[in-house]
Amino acid sequence: MRSFRNALPLLFVAAFMAGCQTTDPYTGEQQTQKTAKYGGIGALAGAVIGGIADGGEGALKGAAIGGAAGAGYGYYTDRQESKLRQELQGTGVQVSRQGDNLKLIMPSNITFDSSQAEIKSSFYPVLGSVAKVMKEFDKNLIQIRGYTDSTGGPSINNPLSQSRAESVARYLVAQGVPATRMSIYGMGASNPIGDNSTQSGRALNRRVEIDLVPNTGQR
Repeated sequence: MRSFRNALPLLFVAAFMAGCQTTDPYTGEQQTQKTAKYGGIGALAGAVIGGIADGGEGALKGAAIGGAAGAGYGYYTDRQESKLRQELQGTGVQVSRQGDNLKLIMPSNITFDSSQAEIKSSFYPVLGSVAKVMKEFDKNLIQIRGYTDSTGGPSINNPLSQSRAESVARYLVAQGVPATRMSIYGMGASNPIGDNSTQSGRALNRRVEIDLVPNTGQR
């Protein structure tokens, strides 16, 4: 019991530090509150176990191990999101997040020529940066979806959106990202994010999205 009492100060300091680390080190955004919450709980549990097992030093080690385990996949996603934002800053590719899912939105005007499915050569370095992060963080499944605006009709839009998604997938595979992680969809004019009655809205709808989602078989 004495060693456990000696571990208490370390326990609370470790838990407090894990619980307060809520600022993304790259962007400064407050996006890691969930990770910090569970990291703090993990640190607390780890410190208790470590304190019982090995006094104050055990509490410190237990807090560190427990904090990382408690943060879990959320911490992994935090790191991946920060790396993507760092690599894609200023490229025109949008990075968004919902829970443990990350989404990359690539407007077609920077990715493809009008009505074409071949990737612009100027966009190769950007996709190369995406591939680099995908290889470093390889616990995601990759869903690639091509979209069009509502002009042209399904007979044109559906195959075009599919071909554009396939072009992105082929380039990522050529850069060393395993095809087994990928699913490819041609979505046509479905799921618009802009108003198809306006030119600017149609431009938003012409896009390729890449969703990075947890591989539940590896978590």
